[in-house]
This record gives sequence, structure tokens and C-alpha cells, in this order.
Amino acid sequence: MTHGLTHADGSSLKDSCPALADKKYFNYGGQGPLPTPSLDAITNSWRRIQELGPFTTDVWPYIGAELNITRRRLAQLCGVGPHRLALSENVTSGCVLPLWGLPFEAGDHLLISDCEHPGVVAACVELARREHLVIDTLPVKHLRGDAAATDAGALAQLEQALHPSTRLVVLSHLLWNTGQIMPIPRVAELLNAHSRQSFLLVDAAQSFGQIPVAEAAAAADIYAFTGHKWACGPEGLGGVALSERVLSEGQPTLIGWRSLRDESKADLNASAPFHSDSRRFEVATSCVPLLAGLRSSLDLLEQEGSAEQRLATIRSKSAALWTELQRIDGTTTLLNAPPASGLVSFQIAGERTPTDWVQRLGKHGIWIRDLADPACLRACTHVCTTAEDIDALLRELRGSSR
Repeated sequence: MTHGLTHADGSSLKDSCPALADKKYFNYGGQGPLPTPSLDAITNSWRRIQELGPFTTDVWPYIGAELNITRRRLAQLCGVGPHRLALSENVTSGCVLPLWGLPFEAGDHLLISDCEHPGVVAACVELARREHLVIDTLPVKHLRGDAAATDAGALAQLEQALHPSTRLVVLSHLLWNTGQIMPIPRVAELLNAHSRQSFLLVDAAQSFGQIPVAEAAAAADIYAFTGHKWACGPEGLGGVALSERVLSEGQPTLIGWRSLRDESKADLNASAPFHSDSRRFEVATSCVPLLAGLRSSLDLLEQEGSAEQRLATIRSKSAALWTELQRIDGTTTLLNAPPASGLVSFQIAGERTPTDWVQRLGKHGIWIRDLADPACLRACTHVCTTAEDIDALLRELRGSSR
């Protein structure tokens, strides 16, 4: 057995995921497996819609209830009122649609961390080109210590990088490459005191379903997340928590009938055609049955304990993996302290590339991923991860590194 693993293995969530029956799975940061009860909930919802008729007066109350129940559930998890929670299809749309509606002026600065996902970075680059904005970089990739040192380092870097004209800061809650947690509430406080009161956009792809998010989501201006990673929900459904300031100052960008107060007619003379709440950033027809699937996955996740309890379990597993990786010749972990989350990134010296390692491990039913910046391997420990899973990964790494 791996040293340091004292928790009980196995869980109702793990047992309900067919994808985990024959795999050692460490790719929750890419996509979590869908539990059978969640798949059944999706199927049952689809069947109910067809029984009612997909476009009848009987189906609208059902669809309205599904939207409202899910919106309230996600808003509660994010510590905000339902009027501040917009439903989205993924993290990128949750980030980009409100971002492009913010009030920018030519010459404003965008401060983007050096650990942001390429999709969000590309959107910011194109926004800057169109609006004649300036892009600055917030360095946080080098922060490799414990939580206290990381928090202090991130805040110090932010104070140094802020420009008098900084209008927006883009910083993930949980960095997808190093696994460090950023002090989002304290970042928000600092920005509120800034001369421009910079907006704060937070990519929450790796945080939702893994760590408690309410405090950070309530503090950010745009806090975009997905249900298909750590929450093990279906792909194609997420949400974004928006600040009151974004609701009052932001304008919709990609517009459809769900954005409108009155979807029944096109009024060319309407002075305020859009919803005043988060729905102004929703667009048009979405896949309603996914709502039931995500709620089912959230129910199963909550049966594993509170958000704080789940994070403690995840940390115990990532710490065990991190500790054992130190003992493998030629292996270096990105962090020099046990991870604050379930993301464990590491590098292996030798001729094999990270991609080679992913393919080699995959042949043995062990699934991790490679990252390009920095070039490394990343293994994600989840509440579903067992001691046996971790032992199998370590055993293969030890044997293949000789």
C-alpha cells in the first residue's frame, strides 16, 4: 500500500460510474465520468419532454421548473441570489459572453495571469484588438509553495502588476497547470480599492465540484464554471455567477430569445429589451435534460460529504501521491509542498515526452494527461480515487522509469 493512505476506499459515486469499472482514472480536471443515475435522469427527462410534447403548452411549465430549480441550486452553491446566476454551456461561454459586454474604453488594460486557459486568453486577445486595449501579464506560475506563501505571493504580484488603467483582471480560482488555489476574495478586495475598481473574471473550471466556491464566486464579477469536470455532470452545461455591477453595467453580446424580456415579438422601438438579471447573458435553446443530469451528479457528490470534507479527502490523496512521486528517481513535482487541491503535476527526466508517458500509461488502463505550459504530466485525485488507483500509477511510473 502507498504510504499515507489511511482513508476508506470506495464510494457510492465511484461505484455508479461505469467508466471507473476498468480504469485507473486521473483525468477529472479534463472531464469527470458520468454516473449511471445521472444518465438515467437525463434519459427520463428527455422521455418526459416527449410525452408532454416538445413544443406544447403542457411542456413549458416542466421546462420552466427545470430551469428554475437548477438555477437556484447552482446559485446556492455559489453563494449568490438566483438573479445573479446565468446558465451556460461551458466555462468559455460563461467567461466570454459577459466579458465582451463590459464597458471598456480604448487604452484600458487587461491583466491576465500566466496560468489561464488558452480559450479565455484568445478571447481577451481578440477583445483587446477590437477595442484597442492593452494586455499585461500577472505572473503566478512560479508560485510553488504552501497556501500561505502562495496567497502572499499572488497578492504581491497583483499589486506590482496593476496599472492605473487596469480595467479587468483575469485569474483562475484554481490554476489548471500547477494546481495552486488563488485567494480570490482577497484579490477582489484589492481591486475594489483600485482607482478603476477593476472587474475580476475568474475561470472556475477546476474549482467547482472540487473545493468550496461560495466565497470566491460571490466576490468575483464573473465566476464561470462547468458541471462536467470535478462534479461528474454531463458535458454541455455550466453556469456563471455575476456581480450586481456586471448586471447593471454589462450588456449582452451574443443575443437570443432567452436574453429578452418579451421573447414573443421583435420590438424595434424597445428601449430596454433585455432581462435586467443574469438571463440577459443566456442566449437561446439549450438541452433541458442535462439539467436533471447535473442535479443528480451534485446529489451523489454531496453524499460523499460537505465541500470541506470532500476537499480534505482529496488533499489526503493528492498529498499521498505527491509524497511518493518524490521517491521516484528522475521525477520532480511542480510544487515543493503538498498540493492544496487534487491536481498533482510532475515532470519525469529522460527521453520520453509527456505525451509518450500518457500513451504508455494508457496501455495499462491508467489515464492521466500531459500539459504544454509548463511541459509536465498531471494526475487528478478525486473523492472517487482509491489507494489502489494511486498504487497502480506509482508502480507503473517506478517500473517504467528504470
